[in-house]
Order: sequence, then C-alpha cells, then structure tokens
Amino acid sequence: MSLSDHPLWRKPQHHLDSEKSSDHVHWLELFYDLVHVVSIFVLGNYLSHHLSVEGFAIFAMLFVVVWFAWFDLSLFNSLYVSTDIRHRLVMAAQILTVMLMTSSIHSIDHGGWAFFAVGYALNRLIIAYLYRRAKKVGDSEASLPCEMSRNYGSASVIFAVSAFLPQPYGYILFGIGMVVIWALFVMPKIGIIRHERLVPRLGHMAERFALLLLIVVGEGFFKLIITLSEYGVSNVSPDVFVNYIIGGFSLLVMCWIYFDFAGNGKPRNTDPKTMMQWTLSHLLLMLSAVCVGVALSAEVKVGFWDHYPFKYAVIGCLGLAGYLYALLLIQNVIEERTAHQFATAKIRMVGIGLSFVALAIVAFVPALIGNFVWGAALISQAVIPMRNAYVAISAADTQAKTEVEDAG
Repeated sequence: MSLSDHPLWRKPQHHLDSEKSSDHVHWLELFYDLVHVVSIFVLGNYLSHHLSVEGFAIFAMLFVVVWFAWFDLSLFNSLYVSTDIRHRLVMAAQILTVMLMTSSIHSIDHGGWAFFAVGYALNRLIIAYLYRRAKKVGDSEASLPCEMSRNYGSASVIFAVSAFLPQPYGYILFGIGMVVIWALFVMPKIGIIRHERLVPRLGHMAERFALLLLIVVGEGFFKLIITLSEYGVSNVSPDVFVNYIIGGFSLLVMCWIYFDFAGNGKPRNTDPKTMMQWTLSHLLLMLSAVCVGVALSAEVKVGFWDHYPFKYAVIGCLGLAGYLYALLLIQNVIEERTAHQFATAKIRMVGIGLSFVALAIVAFVPALIGNFVWGAALISQAVIPMRNAYVAISAADTQAKTEVEDAG
C-alpha cells in the first residue's frame, strides 16, 4: 500500500471520484457530535430559563446557527471522502470553535455575543478552507469547491465584523450573513444547489441525521434526570415518579416513530427541492424535539392534580405538533416504506390535532388529564400504525391459509 492509499495520508476526494467511498460514518464524525451533545444541552437550558416569546426566538435562532455548524461539516464529509491527518486536525479546530460558541450561549445577551460570533466566523472560515483544499488536491470539477470556499469565506468576514458592532447592529449584520449564505446556496441559476455534484452520499447523510436525532432526543433524559436530582429523589411524591416515567417513555416513543417511519431513509430523488425539504424538515424535527425535551422536564415539578406549568406546556404541545409535521414531511420525500401505508397523513394530523387540544385545555385541567391528552397525541402515532399493520397482516395470513386449504 502506498502513502496515497493509506487513510492517514489519502487526500480528500469527491465521493463520485473515489473508489473507496461508502456510507459508513467515520469515528471522527461521531467524535465531532460529542461537542454538539453539550451544545444542545446548553441550548435547552437557555430555553428553560427564558420561557418567553423573546427567549424562544433567541433560542430558535441560536439552534439554527449551531445546527448548520453541524450540518455544513457533515455535508462536506459526505461529499468528500476525507480521513487524512490534516483533515483530522482541521476537525479538531472545528470542535474548538463549537466549544467557544457553546460556552457563550449562557451569556449571549450580556457579553457572550462577541465570542459566539467570532466562534462562528472561525467555523465558517475553516469550512471555506476545507473546500479550498478539496479544490487544490484535485477535484475533477473545481467549480463546486471554488464557489463553496468563496461563499463561506465571505460569510466568515460578515460574522467576524458583527462580533464587534454595537447592538442591535451586530445581530442584524449576523442575520444578514445567514441570509446571504443561504441565498448563495439556493438562488436559481447562480446558487450552489444547481451543481449536480452537490448531492452527498445519501446513505451517509441519512445516518448522520439519525444519529443527531438520537442525541437531540436523548438530551430530554438529561433534563428529566437532572431536574429530579435537583429536587431530591427522596423528596417527591409517588405521582411525580409516575410523571417521571411518562416523560422517559415519551422520549422513547419519539425515537420509535422516527426510526420506524423516517430514520435512515434516503430521499426518493436528488431533485434540489426534495433535498432541501429533506434537510430543512430534519432541522424542524430536531428543534421541536429539543422543545419537547425541555417541556418534559416539568413532569417532575407537578403532581397529578396540579396544573402543568403553562409555559412548559406551550413549548411541549407546539413542539410535538412541529415534530409530527416534520416527520410527515420527511416521510413524503424519502423512499417508500411498507410502514408508510400504516402511518398516513391523516394519522399524523390526528396527533397534531390532539397536541392543540392539549394546549387549549392544559390551563384548566389537572396535569393528569393534560398528560393523558398529550400522551394520546404522541402514542397514537405508534399504536394506530401498529394496529393497522397487525390487522392487515393477519388478514393476509388468514387469506393465504384459506387459499392453501382450498387448493388442498
């Protein structure tokens, strides 16, 4: 084996040019996800302490920014097979930028903003370098990495300048930077999305989405466990323990319905609109999952007959509605699964409708009833499809046995 063939020295190659590409997720990508475990937990804490319209807006914007810090590097790693030493060191630098951003979130509105913006500017600059490097080492079609490097490099300058402007001008410029980079991505005829080679390894990206979803939903366990431990496990009543179990089981069901109906699913085609819906629907799915995880932490703050904290109920009900809607959107663009015939849009709408019913009544009924309606909205998304599948498969088995007996 020559140095150019060894993973430690093999230069990055576009997966369409590489004979060694696969959908396998490299361990370094999983290590990169670890810092996002902390990022998402810190974002959830921020939302917990800022349960207002303004607080949610800031949380949502920060989540989008952090999510794209994850997505853009995952997209590069899916487009280009990169495992050499230099790439590993660059990935380490990316982790440091996310660490800086994450440590700034708690004080984002009083001193932390400059550090967050600088961290994101450096993050974008490193992405620009990765694409520039891909061009230099011999991408067979240099226009894609050239444009990507130019766009990310330009955006990094905008984000860096925003860090040092007085507010609200810094926020405004940062927002303009986000809009510009997305416009350069999706604009007809001149946007990056026009490139056929922008299509990543579909199986690889599907697995990346699934792994991050596990992390995002798993953060709900952090919130539940830490909240109960802070209250004191020996100081709560038995009904709180029941609520605690309900919270944990709800997180399981959220993963259940994702992996049965959408997880690891590849898009039906590589049309730009399909790819954008697949990507942005996962963004909405994960944003909603964080909201549900934060809302479930209030399960250990109330007994059966108390009123569920209304602000937590709002993000929990709207979060579940958003989660189910995003799941439906993903189902509509991935390859058809047998499970899809048993989890129709009508069933998803039942869950969304019950979520809004729970929101409408939660301020007037005990937590026991609110939990029941909300739980019905979620659990119906697993139970109804399973029941429909059981009935259909049982009927098919019975018919097959009858035909065999008649033939005999």
